Amino acid sequence: MTYEWKQNETIELLNRLVDIPSPSGYTHSIMELIGELLKEWNVGHTTTRKGGIIATIKGQDQERHRLLTAHVDTLGAMVKEIKPNGRLKLSLVGGFKFNAVEGENCLIHTADGKEISGTILLHQTTVHVYKDAGSAERNENNMEVRLDEKAFTQSDVHALGIEVGDFVSFSPRFTATDSGYIKSRHLDDKASTALLLQLVKNLSSTDIMLPHTTHFYISNNEEIGYGGNSNIPEQTEEYIAVDMGAIGDGQASDEYTVSICAKDSSGPYHYGLTRHLVNLAKTNEIPFKVDIYPYYSSDASAAVNAGYDVKHALFGPGIEASHSYERTHTDSLKAASALLHAYVLSPLVS
Repeated sequence: MTYEWKQNETIELLNRLVDIPSPSGYTHSIMELIGELLKEWNVGHTTTRKGGIIATIKGQDQERHRLLTAHVDTLGAMVKEIKPNGRLKLSLVGGFKFNAVEGENCLIHTADGKEISGTILLHQTTVHVYKDAGSAERNENNMEVRLDEKAFTQSDVHALGIEVGDFVSFSPRFTATDSGYIKSRHLDDKASTALLLQLVKNLSSTDIMLPHTTHFYISNNEEIGYGGNSNIPEQTEEYIAVDMGAIGDGQASDEYTVSICAKDSSGPYHYGLTRHLVNLAKTNEIPFKVDIYPYYSSDASAAVNAGYDVKHALFGPGIEASHSYERTHTDSLKAASALLHAYVLSPLVS
């Protein structure tokens, strides 16, 4: 199968994915879309009890399998408390800090299906009133949601249908610049999901047989630690997490190459499989960086921790400002896409 980078199509799919609210625990809408796409492409798939989707494309070797996964669940929040003044306190979903969402527009998803807009703000935001507007700690006691409704009491908020436990999603603010940058919340991990789905679509339209039966696991609980650590077919020998590369001081990863992770906070990834990915990148002249992510774990490491006997590895596009307003470049998306194609056409590591 000749590799073809479909940039516009991939970016359109990514935009579609990030525009669907899907904080961990509230992913039904985006999983429905993915199921519809796979059906449209005539790709067989199953849905797990936890709501993930596993698509399978048979290969020449149907005894020794490989699996690739990306996740669509994102950071978000839930309503923790309705304050007497009609503002909302939040409980965070996923690992991030309140300062990363200060000033962000959001939606409250009520049990009866309504979406009510608001903004996440520090209670002491007004600098003309509060002396500590700049110094106050950004925590669950000081941060609140200002609803875009005339709701000034707890009763007013209840009348809107908002209750404790309702999910809150953040506005993605997706932007694609003429210079090739993609700015958006939730590029972790919807950028990788778009690449994985684009690969599945390309494979479904070709007559070339993969060397091994390959599973594509779209998980929906990765941000809370257990997205892809179950329902793994027993024939699976290699497990690849396709997830963001972490960028910052001391990191090799950038926004223009594919990032291959040698080690994260869970420990080293499988040496032989990681070297196989590096060699594929070199052979196919794919720009790459090998890196260590100090505060990170993946669905692949979760699967190994759960006791699965698989070789595991991790790679993906470099994402700047992870768990905040993120950014990547089409160069990185293209490199990650190329490595995905090269990998599924390669033999398993012996």
